[in-house]
Order: sequence, then C-alpha cells, then structure tokens
Amino acid sequence: MAMGLAVLVLLGVVGYLLLQSRTAKAGAETTAAQAPKTPELYLPLDPAFVVNFQDQDSTRYLQVGVTVMTHDPNAVQAMKDSDPVIRNALVMLFSSQTYTGLSDLNGKKKLQTEALDAVRKIVADKTGKPDVDALYFTSFVMQ
Repeated sequence: MAMGLAVLVLLGVVGYLLLQSRTAKAGAETTAAQAPKTPELYLPLDPAFVVNFQDQDSTRYLQVGVTVMTHDPNAVQAMKDSDPVIRNALVMLFSSQTYTGLSDLNGKKKLQTEALDAVRKIVADKTGKPDVDALYFTSFVMQ
C-alpha cells in the first residue's frame, strides 16, 4: 500500500513538472512572437559607383547604385564610419567584373552576394558582428 502511494505521488510530481515545462515553453514562444521587431534601417551608399572594365577589345562602364539594409543602428554607424573602406572594396569588386558575367540575372545576383559579403566583413571587423541583412542594387547600368 505504501509502495502504491509512493508511485502515485511520483506520477503526480512528474505530471506536474511536464505540465509546467509545456506552459513555460508556450509562454516563451508567445513572448518571442510579441517582441517588437526592430525596424529596417536603409543606408544608401551615395554617390553611385562608376567603374570601367575591359571586355575583349573595348572598355565598358558600369554604374551601380547601392543601398544596404540592417536592423542595428550600430551597424549603420559602423558603415558610415567605414564609408571609404566600403567604397574601396566595392569599387575593386565591381571593376573586376566582366561584361559577359554581368549580362544575365545570375551574374548580377552573384555580384550582389559578393558585395554583401564584402560589406559584412568590413562591418564585422568594426563591430565584431556582421549586422548587415541585405544589399540592394538600386540602379544598374552597363555600357
């Protein structure tokens, strides 16, 4: 009889703990869902980038407007403080492209990813974390 009572109490305690852990988990998920999301912050890198590159026998030009997006105000400040470094990295990246490589959508997407990676690295070096969420080409002209 004492053994049966002990098992019953033990089952009650285990049931109570399971119920509490589910309630706590549901409460945490609700709190996370209700937490206000920080607004998106956009930083245009003005003026637009203008570079030239060789394409077989002729010189080609590329003009690219770039805007970066983050949710962290510290990242915006880091990008402003590092503007010459970012612009240099992007000029080097853009001028190393080929006309053929940028002629299709996949080439432009690849360049966009490489540019985002370059900016993230610079921001990470400055702040310790790469808090740049996206990089957008706001204009893209090849001639």
